[in-house]
Amino acid sequence: MKGRARESHRPLIFFAVLLALLSSFEALTVELDEERSSEISRFQQYLQINTSQPNPNYQEAADFILSLAKTLNLESEKVDFVSGKPVVLLKWPGKNPTLPSILLNSHTDVVTTEDHKWIHPPFLAHINSEGNIFARGSQDMKCVGMQYLEAIRRLKKAGFEPTRTVYLSFVPDEEIGGHGGAEPFSQSDTFKKMNVGIVLDEGLASPDENYRAFYGERSPWWLAIKAFGSPGHGARLYDNTAMENLLKSLESIRRFRAAQFDTVKSGAKEEGEVISVNMVFLKAGTPSPSGFVMNVQPSQAEAGFDIRVPPNALHDLLEQKIMEEWAPSSRNMTFEFKQKNFGRDVFGKPAVTVADNSNPWWTLLEEAVKKAGGKLRKPEIFPASTDARYFREQGLPAIGFSPMANTPILLHDHNEFLNQEEYLKGITVYESIIEAYASFVDSTAIDASKDEL
Repeated sequence: MKGRARESHRPLIFFAVLLALLSSFEALTVELDEERSSEISRFQQYLQINTSQPNPNYQEAADFILSLAKTLNLESEKVDFVSGKPVVLLKWPGKNPTLPSILLNSHTDVVTTEDHKWIHPPFLAHINSEGNIFARGSQDMKCVGMQYLEAIRRLKKAGFEPTRTVYLSFVPDEEIGGHGGAEPFSQSDTFKKMNVGIVLDEGLASPDENYRAFYGERSPWWLAIKAFGSPGHGARLYDNTAMENLLKSLESIRRFRAAQFDTVKSGAKEEGEVISVNMVFLKAGTPSPSGFVMNVQPSQAEAGFDIRVPPNALHDLLEQKIMEEWAPSSRNMTFEFKQKNFGRDVFGKPAVTVADNSNPWWTLLEEAVKKAGGKLRKPEIFPASTDARYFREQGLPAIGFSPMANTPILLHDHNEFLNQEEYLKGITVYESIIEAYASFVDSTAIDASKDEL
């Protein structure tokens, strides 16, 4: 009888255990949903801070980051290398502070917006029915800065303790050249004392399922060309007018641009491997109250170009082309570089990071991304310029990486957005990367890597 009684209770015990398991699963699901919701909410709060150039609200952004650092028990400080332009530094101390540290860099400023051309206000951080978060900075690059912090939040919750010290830097002015942020920071005693061994910075979205990573970048040569000539009646035909001379240059530049672009279109080279030239302004004409005087040929015409030069390009040949073909003095032309960077490190070598298995940091990145369920495309030269160049110029390895797959490239574009699921996946990816980097202890391999750079 007793045996039968025990047997009759078995279904009840089974259902009780099942109900307990279901209850635990439901509680875990609720907890995960709340965690995801909080991660998205914090991202939205950061996006809602208007840090657009030329008048970024750096103070509010700095206060927000410092408040998050406090909730994570991270050491923090705010340093103004340039007055009114704070660099926020956060520190997660490692168990072995003698090892070179990890630096996770991001910039707090974003480019300006034409609000009326957005379907949602650019600083509202609106989430539509498809889960797309519309905001300036959603791709470039407030996403990455917040993913660093959220990944650390998850790692701390899981009880992970880093072996190497992990630093986070939130710097200003990247969108206007970095001269008030990453440049003075990278050259400072503060930075030297951090003993940085590897820097992670921004990358680009990938339209396909594979993430993109960048080991170098093109340098900016911002060029202004002026043409001069005698003014004359709008009906006259004569040689060497300012407009004629400028048009000859524009045609020469157009042919050069087309030849470079053709190699990209054919698949022979990636965009970051060619010299790009794009005209960004054109100034000419004699102003009048209704626009321009239509019967006067102007005595001066000017055009500006954003030129991006790969680290392995022959700079001397490009300068010669500018002097002899694009702005020859024989055609009454002059030129001026508004910015000119050669992309060299302190040793005079091209400022690039080794992107193969001879560099353990690269191998760790590949493995960490794979562990998180992702995959890297072939390493690339970044087609524009980022703050990473200032760290490479110090002789340090720096990798550009923004975990955004299946995402159109919308940095600096109208209606910039990032899907919330891609954002959350990115946190998981950075969780894996930070854990791998902060646990790595093979200093011999790192020293060998530095020798090659």
